[in-house]
Amino acid sequence: MTAEPKNPNRADLGKDPARVAGMFDEVAARYDVTNVAMTFGNDALWRAATTRAVAPRPGERILDLAAGTGSSSASLARSGADVVAADFSPGMLAEGRRRHGSVRNLSFVQADATALPFADGEFDAVTMSYGLRNVNEPKRAIAELLRVTRPGGRLVVNEFSTPPHPAFRGLYRFYNDRVLPRVARLVGSNAEAYDYLNESIREWPDQATLAGWIREAGWSDVAYRNLTFGIVALHRAVKPYPGPQS
Repeated sequence: MTAEPKNPNRADLGKDPARVAGMFDEVAARYDVTNVAMTFGNDALWRAATTRAVAPRPGERILDLAAGTGSSSASLARSGADVVAADFSPGMLAEGRRRHGSVRNLSFVQADATALPFADGEFDAVTMSYGLRNVNEPKRAIAELLRVTRPGGRLVVNEFSTPPHPAFRGLYRFYNDRVLPRVARLVGSNAEAYDYLNESIREWPDQATLAGWIREAGWSDVAYRNLTFGIVALHRAVKPYPGPQS
């Protein structure tokens, strides 16, 4: 007889959507606090860099996918843009509404990244921070982001990545394997969720591979830059205008 897992919402690298969503539901209340502790405050710097890369303007319509508790969405909305914070975790969205529900031009929508409930060409810009890695079909999600973006619209993806310098990469792996789990157990609400976080970062492709996926999906002007020595990478692209009809 097979034993039941200790935590049915403990996601694994199979990335079953229901289990991943359940895991994030459990950590929603302390998610931001835990992120600050685990990144030594760098998450705020990374969020600011993402906002600058999106370059939101008043009147634009922007999709913030995998928005979590809506911290990045609120930052974008304060520019005057109309921002949709989308996530597949109802617990995260509930926490986002509680914290940022009063922010003007900000709405919350539950959405599956691989089948977005939006029209073609609906957004001037789309962005996704630390969520693409949790999608079981990331290439399909990249294609969906392309579909809902208008021609000439912008993509910004911020995701954990591979530090290019071997010495720093080794230090970073040591931190993820030995230190991060202990920090998560001290300040987090579900330490097993952060075990999955470490596993998913370790198995995620490097910067050049992700840039290749974005290019293959049909985005143009694909580029990336490393933040904090490559712990995360900020990927940018543009949806091309359709070519002349033959």
